[in-house]
Amino acid sequence: MRVGTARWVAGGAAAASVALIAGGLAFAYADRHLVPANLMDWNFSSAFGDVVNLAIPVMGFVLVSRRPANRIGWLFLVAGLSLGLSFFGTQYGEHALITAPGSLPAGRAAAWLSNWIWVIASAMLAFLFLLFPTGQLRSQRWRPAAWFVGAVFALTTVVALVIATHFWSDPFTGRAQNPPLVVAAFTLVLAALVVSVVAVVVRYARSAGEERLQLKWFAAAAVLVVATFLVSAVNGSVLASVVNNLAFLCLWTAIGIAVLKYRLYEIDIVISKAVLYGSLAVFITAVYVGLVVGVGTLAGGRDSPLLAAAAAAVVAVAFQPVRQRVGRLASRVVYGRRATPYQVLSDFARRIGGAYASEDVLPQMAQIVSAGTGADHVTVWLRVGDQLRPEACSDGGHPAGPSDSEHLASPLPADGDELPSLPGTGLNVPVVHQGALLGAISVRMPKGEPLRPAGQQLVADVASQAGLVLANAGLIEDLRASRQRLVTAQDEARRRLERNIHDGAQQDLVALAIKLQLAATTVTDVAQARQSFGELRADAAGALENLRDLARGIYPPLLADQGLVAALNAQASKSALPVAVEAHGIGRLAQDAEAAVYFCCLEALQNTAKYAHASQARICLQARDGALRFTVSDDGAGYDARHTPMGSGLRNMADRLAALGGGLEVRSAPGQGTTIAAHLPIPAAGA
Repeated sequence: MRVGTARWVAGGAAAASVALIAGGLAFAYADRHLVPANLMDWNFSSAFGDVVNLAIPVMGFVLVSRRPANRIGWLFLVAGLSLGLSFFGTQYGEHALITAPGSLPAGRAAAWLSNWIWVIASAMLAFLFLLFPTGQLRSQRWRPAAWFVGAVFALTTVVALVIATHFWSDPFTGRAQNPPLVVAAFTLVLAALVVSVVAVVVRYARSAGEERLQLKWFAAAAVLVVATFLVSAVNGSVLASVVNNLAFLCLWTAIGIAVLKYRLYEIDIVISKAVLYGSLAVFITAVYVGLVVGVGTLAGGRDSPLLAAAAAAVVAVAFQPVRQRVGRLASRVVYGRRATPYQVLSDFARRIGGAYASEDVLPQMAQIVSAGTGADHVTVWLRVGDQLRPEACSDGGHPAGPSDSEHLASPLPADGDELPSLPGTGLNVPVVHQGALLGAISVRMPKGEPLRPAGQQLVADVASQAGLVLANAGLIEDLRASRQRLVTAQDEARRRLERNIHDGAQQDLVALAIKLQLAATTVTDVAQARQSFGELRADAAGALENLRDLARGIYPPLLADQGLVAALNAQASKSALPVAVEAHGIGRLAQDAEAAVYFCCLEALQNTAKYAHASQARICLQARDGALRFTVSDDGAGYDARHTPMGSGLRNMADRLAALGGGLEVRSAPGQGTTIAAHLPIPAAGA
């Protein structure tokens, strides 16, 4: 059936049901003083119940209009039509046969119809339990249960038809006749309803995700209906009947919310408030019964105004403490041992005030987010350089420290200030400070429990407050990593110096010693001695040059004597790759600044010669605005610098410049060459 057709059919059925109930109310009002007392339906509780029944076809129309493929809406429409025919038929028959005999046609037919069609509404209720909330059975295994329910209500309908036909001539006084048949039918109906209730209970126990939330709405309203029905059955007062009808109205509304999935995630709030106000009602009732009824009965004066005043005073004094305790009980019932968002933020602010190291702050952050949201797993990510690293995690509210590293995910590349996709999580909230991405908080909820909007807001609030914390933690991690790289670079420099001395100058000196020994044995031959001494002079000059080259690698004398531009020009002239040096207005700088720029340029040229496959390179130095800016560029193959991490050489260059307050940037793309741009504050030459 098309959506438009379904809406027209649903609208017609709902309008017919509303018209029938309204017509029945009109007949009941008109005949309120003319029908016998046992047949009169015009009192407050009965009329209120009939008005509440108007919600059934209305809800059916809404559900069919929005979810025409879901059978729940059609069940509502059939039930509403059945109730409308039953109520209207009863009132019409009473008017046509009792209050004004012969005034209306087909009075007995209307009464006969009302005596059996009510069974259809009961059948719809049973099938509602079986099919809720999807409009389908949970699985094929429940087909026998559906057939059983259908057969029971079909048999009950036949029994009701037989009884209604048997009492055709006296449809109102014969309703309570033939008890054995009625009892048998009632027993079967009760068994069918039990099977339907078991179906919805089993579905709830095995549900997860949105379906569980849908069933939570239904379960909360159903418990309210059962509680008010028991009170109404025991008490029988008008107030109890009205409250029971209101509970049914809540049930229809809850079903509509669940099927339409409107504000579905607020069921926990509804349950919490229900527990709160229900407990307060029990407390007030207990105080009144204990003082007014109990003490009044013992004292022989239950109507004493003094006891009523005492009960009111006790309730007024104890109300706020009881409300607080009951509020904590409601939170415990709904959320378990879970802190409120205010408690989480307060605890977070208190803890970070006395802890600065990442091994203290970040695990605490993971712990308190888990405690506030009930998350199964919370991970705090920290950005260090161009990587996003998982620094702390929490499982079940327990903080994860260094010993829990096996639970942490692998680092992820961080491209700019965009948060990358974090695997295995449900909610990822970036932590940003001054527009820069510093880290993230990822949350994974237990299976079948989605993160509520309040929990999402809590994570966002913690992330907004955690920017400075992660900035400090990031600085600590950067400093720690920088120190480690410096130590590694120093060790590597020592090993390289030892290797160069061993393989270069040491071998020259050893060869010189051997040749001296040979010269001593050939001193009798003058020509041979002259040749040996010439070779010794050449070897000594080579060893001296080798040692000078090693010394220049540590700190070039030309750099110390003539400055940065002269030293770079000298290295450019020795390079196998054509290198152009452009420097204008560059004078002498502080020794450490000149050394930093010199060795950074040499490292960049070395990388160009090894990897760039370039035909030329260029070094450009410029002093402006109190800073020295220099670039080393080539026309080589280039690479994707945005997604390729820095190598050890570039890391060492960045650390060397950062130690002097400078910075380094690499710009490259495939086929577009590579440019290393850096800047360094210019200190005074004598500093």
